[in-house]
Formats: sequence, structure tokens, C-alpha cells
Amino acid sequence: MARITDVAQLRRIIGEPSAQVPLKLHRRLTESARAFIARSPMFLLASANANGQPTVSPKGDPAGFVQVAEDGALLVPERKGNKLVFSLTNVLANPRVALIFLVPGTDETLRVEGEAELLDDADLCDRFMERGRPALLVMRIRVTGCYFHCAKAFLRSALWNPTQWPEPIPVSFGAEIAANGGLEAGSVAAFDAAVHGRYRTDL
Repeated sequence: MARITDVAQLRRIIGEPSAQVPLKLHRRLTESARAFIARSPMFLLASANANGQPTVSPKGDPAGFVQVAEDGALLVPERKGNKLVFSLTNVLANPRVALIFLVPGTDETLRVEGEAELLDDADLCDRFMERGRPALLVMRIRVTGCYFHCAKAFLRSALWNPTQWPEPIPVSFGAEIAANGGLEAGSVAAFDAAVHGRYRTDL
């Protein structure tokens, strides 16, 4: 197996972009980017810790839950989760983040890069009231780059085509925890039932 070890080898396989492609890159949010964010109910957040170990976390709420501040920064509410806070602790150690915004049914995506900080401000959190609850905190992202990504990956995967969707995959968090010795086998079903109960009542 031939390992690729330098950019020249990589370019021989992939080729060079056309002269126009780099011109879609912007250093701040464009009007079309703002409109896309306003219609997006979900994005993927990539971050890395001080050692460079990356993680990607999905963030979702009703469309438009990410707001654009007057200075063009993104304001992202933090909601209840599993409390592992991998992304949040990463931001404290390394503020560089990247995001991919999704709009269901749209094959293009919006990619954004920037520097994040975490804000604990009651008035600001109240601006992100949802399901009767304010945000736990707000992530502010100073945008340093953004561009629209072409549709090819979504077209190849037929992600938004329901006729191509497989049957839903049942995920048992109880079984995952039991596999690491943290739960007795007889308690798995009750644990999973509690998880699904929180899906209905504790978003």
C-alpha cells in the first residue's frame, strides 16, 4: 500500500481547483450565509483540545436558533446534554472551531470557521428561551471564514431522499454502558426506557 506523504503526491491524484473556486471563500458572513443560518435547525461543531485531539458535536434546535450579532459573530445557545462537555472544554483550551450548517432538503452546506468563547450572561441566555428554558450558556464565535460547500457528497449519499433511507437503527445506551461494566444486564431495559422518557420531557 502506497502511503501519501506530501502535497505534491496528493495533488497528482486530486488535481488543482479551478481558478474560480477559491473566490467562493469569504472572511466574514455574506448575506446568503446569514440567510442559510437563519433557516438551519442543525450544525456540526468541530473542536480540538490543547493536544490537537478533535471531536465533532451536533447542535440542534428550531431553525434560526443560531443568531448573528451586530458585529457578525455567531451566538450559539447551549442546551441540556450528556454533561461530558468535550466541545466546551476544548474551547477553553483551544478557541479555534469549525462548523457545518445543514438545511434539510438542501444538498449544499455552509462551512464556517472562527474563534469561540463561552459567555455566562443571564440576559443573553434569556434571549435564547426555548421550551420555556433559557440557554445554559452562550458560545460566541468570531467568524474568520465561511463558504458554501458543493452538493456532491449529499447527492452521492442521497441523504435527503427518504426512498433511500434504511430502517432506523436502535441504539441502547444501557447496553453501551453495560459493555464497560457500568450496568447490570438486567437493568439495561429500564435504563433505555428512562433515556427515551427524557427525550420526551427533558429537551
